[in-house]
Order: sequence, then C-alpha cells, then structure tokens
Amino acid sequence: MKFTKRTIYIVLVIVVTIAIDQISKVLVRNNIQPRTDFQPSERISILGDTFIMMNVENTGAFLGMGSDLNPTLRIILLLILPILVLGFVLRHILKDSSIDRWSLFAFASIIGGGIANVYDRIVYGSVTDFFFIDLGGVFRTGIFNMADLSVTTGMIILVLVSFRKKKKSDNIEKAV
Repeated sequence: MKFTKRTIYIVLVIVVTIAIDQISKVLVRNNIQPRTDFQPSERISILGDTFIMMNVENTGAFLGMGSDLNPTLRIILLLILPILVLGFVLRHILKDSSIDRWSLFAFASIIGGGIANVYDRIVYGSVTDFFFIDLGGVFRTGIFNMADLSVTTGMIILVLVSFRKKKKSDNIEKAV
C-alpha cells in the first residue's frame, strides 16, 4: 500500500477519531461515578437539564440492544461482524480513488468510531457512554459517546453527499 496524501488523510481521521473517543472515555471513567445496581450514575449538568453527562457501561450495542444475548451471539454480532464490516469499508475507501473528500471523511469517521467501540468491548467488556440530550421532551437521545457521535455524523454526511450527487445528476438529466 502506498502512503499517498489521501491514505494519510484517511488514517489521520481514523486515528484522531479513536483518540478523541478514548481520551473522553478515560476522563469520564476517572471522574464520573458510574451507575451500579444499587445507585444511579452521577449526573453532571452541562447545560441545565438539556445536556447532561453521566457514566453508563453499555454491554450491548446502540441503546443497549443485544446486552441480553447469549455470550456467543454477542461476540458474533458485537465484535466479529463489526470488525469484518469495518475492514471491508476501510479496504473500499483505500482502493476507490473516486470517493470525494467529504465521503472519505465520513467513512473514516465511521470506521474510527466503530474501532473505538469495538476496542472497548474487547478490553473492558462494555462501552462507556456518557452524553445525554433532552430538548424538553421534543427530542431526547439515548446515552451516547464520542464514537457514537462520529459514526452518526459520518452517516449524516454520507446521506447529505448522496442527496447532493442525486440533485446534480437530476439537473444534468434535465439539461440534456
């Protein structure tokens, strides 16, 4: 594999995404009392009741889904499958030179966030989640972390880029 500017860009986005996620999780684990069976997590108000930090160890995937699966199925669905998918996506973006810069950033953010959460599952047996947003009941998130934010942001960027490309192709078809 040649280390072109493009490859370095991809690796840099992945590494920075992982670093930001892991540093934030270390800070949360070291400074915020986690939830236990006997007491709720310490809640730190960042912006009133709208933006809150807490420390929750998630043994499942998104919003805890899969935490009650048997151990073998959990390993397959939460470790092996994500590693395979992340590997295929990484291989794709390294090989396909036609991918635009925004899509590269989005895919690399998704890969970095995915790797960060898989790392947590391997090393800690769970993923540390800590952000919670509640916009007065109109919009409320589950508890999430920086890796989740990177994956979500990457997906939103890919959708927006896709709409932009579709709009361009529709305009070209109308002009012809």
